[in-house]
Amino acid sequence: MRVKITLACTECKQRNYNTTKEKRNHPDRMETKKYCRFCKTHTVHKETK
Repeated sequence: MRVKITLACTECKQRNYNTTKEKRNHPDRMETKKYCRFCKTHTVHKETK
């Protein structure tokens, strides 16, 4: 079952991306390097509640 998650920038704490993930394959929190339009650079984004 896929669940909706929100990714937030670790630098400015803005919630920039909404996506889905497979809970069975990835039970821990997701962490991805993505572009932040507020920082205007690529930063690490972590999964939030």
